[in-house]
Amino acid sequence: MTSRSLVVVAFGGNAFQSKGDRGAAEDYWRNAYIAAEAVAKLVNEGYRVAVTHGNGPQVGVIAEWMMLGWRLKGTPPMTLDIAGAMTQGWLGYILQQAIYNKLREKGLIPGKVRGVVTIITQTLVEPNDPSFKNPTKYIGLWYEKGEAEKLSKEFGWVFKPDPRGGYRRVVPSPDPVAHVEIEAIKRLIDEGFIVICSGGGGIPVIEDRNMLRGVEAVIDKDLAAERAASALHADILLILTDVDYAYLNYGKPDAKPLKRLTLSEAIKYYNEGHFASGSMGPKVLAAIRFIQNGGKLAIIAHLTKALEALKGESGTWIVPDTT
Repeated sequence: MTSRSLVVVAFGGNAFQSKGDRGAAEDYWRNAYIAAEAVAKLVNEGYRVAVTHGNGPQVGVIAEWMMLGWRLKGTPPMTLDIAGAMTQGWLGYILQQAIYNKLREKGLIPGKVRGVVTIITQTLVEPNDPSFKNPTKYIGLWYEKGEAEKLSKEFGWVFKPDPRGGYRRVVPSPDPVAHVEIEAIKRLIDEGFIVICSGGGGIPVIEDRNMLRGVEAVIDKDLAAERAASALHADILLILTDVDYAYLNYGKPDAKPLKRLTLSEAIKYYNEGHFASGSMGPKVLAAIRFIQNGGKLAIIAHLTKALEALKGESGTWIVPDTT
């Protein structure tokens, strides 16, 4: 890799809200500045950067706010695609300002970067995607079983146990096909901007009689990040989360961190079911797809160790079989 390599950085939920946070505005800003520090370090090393992020808790919170407004005031709730668009603006603003300020602080704007831009991004999905009949994507807050059952009866929501504990609402999560705004994103990156795009996986839309139409769903952020990274011909897909590595037997006494995998090894472990579908599974699948689509390197690492991961000092590397 050269110092001018394009890195697509896919932030997880801990870029905004860490476990134990109340979800207050100050929590979002504090965490966003930690994420921004990671971006600034990459830029300082000469990397070109594009950023994607998740929105699972936040889109669920917005949906709950809307339901509360409907209950108390009779305000009609917006659809889930509109809620997703709202999170792109909300979280994009916070990341955009935090990254801009960090770059200014380090003297990297003006200089190595012309600016930071958020693109409200639409993501094409197939209208017959099987997830519409079997919702699996977690959104919103964590609930105890009794509270989840009550909300399910009241609003018709579907809840499932979260692998990390408690119960969360689940919605359809169709496989992303492509980003509608990808050419604009490319142009901005080529012009020297850091682009925040595909927020929450993008707003899910389908082609309906040659027109775009939003649908009630949430797209997996990591799978969408891969689509963006591949379309941008990025050199590296860097998926940042709250663990240092992908693991075999995660959470068990014999847990084993995976430090370097070939594509074939990653596919083997993924197909054997070693990675939970609600957490590490989509990250490993995104990494696999990125390498299959011509990417040079995919990394899964901790948010605070982005630069160390690029140097091979931390994180799980997934590389082509010939590397």
